[in-house]
Amino acid sequence: MISIVVISRNEGAELEATIRNLAESSRPGQPEIVVVDDGSTDGSTRFLADFPAVRLLRSEGIGVANARNFGACHAAGDIIVFSDAHVRVPGGWHVPIQETLQRPEVGACAPGIYSLTEPRRRGFGLYFIGPDLHARWRHRTSQAPEAAPLLPGCFLAMRREVFRAAGGFDAGMRQLGGNDNELSFRLWTLGYQLLVLPEVEVGHLFRTLVPYEATWAAVVHNRLRMAFVHFGLARRERVIGALRHYEAFPAGLALAVESDLRARRNQVEQSRRFDDDWFFRNFNLEC
Repeated sequence: MISIVVISRNEGAELEATIRNLAESSRPGQPEIVVVDDGSTDGSTRFLADFPAVRLLRSEGIGVANARNFGACHAAGDIIVFSDAHVRVPGGWHVPIQETLQRPEVGACAPGIYSLTEPRRRGFGLYFIGPDLHARWRHRTSQAPEAAPLLPGCFLAMRREVFRAAGGFDAGMRQLGGNDNELSFRLWTLGYQLLVLPEVEVGHLFRTLVPYEATWAAVVHNRLRMAFVHFGLARRERVIGALRHYEAFPAGLALAVESDLRARRNQVEQSRRFDDDWFFRNFNLEC
């Protein structure tokens, strides 16, 4: 069984369009749909009265990572799909995902993603392009499933057992930005493979502004947290040097210093099979 965990906050009509699309693209009652409304103030979940099969959970501004973890804890499926609240899926999308995740070495998979407003814009997984940990979309190089350094969190699938073994999304991440990149990196270093499935393409609404308060300090914090938790000293210094140019760097650094970095790093080092050097060498990336 598949459970889809949809994270929403002030999504307006997009949430309804997404839920209707997910419901219409699948068999009745399959998959299970869980909506986590993380402190919306726009009444965007009222329509769910017409969808009694959809489970609605409420949280209060706990951010993307924690909202996804919260939703996963209440989902029943052996496969969990984490979805944004502004996507469109094709019919039969679930079949390749289920088949791929039957392979025990595969930790997670994701479809190709295209822009709902500019359909020619398409991406098939992502990769880091420099020490500021900015991620860029990959072009399709094959019709078959292929490995990707990073998978997009807007529609990301994994087995429940993998989600539990990895410890879910990093609860120390703030608001949005980099949550899926950190989890992708962590899954690779735990020894799992991450695959993009080009035969499935999901539409996603890319926004320049989000419908709630979000700060660059949180984005900088999340990138610093990833570096402090996962990277060796030389690479950490390069990340700090690159992020230092951001106006929000002092605020982001303060948030990072005040967090549980040392405990989190110790936890990660005890469980991983590969380090950051292996990851960047494996994908021929510079950072």
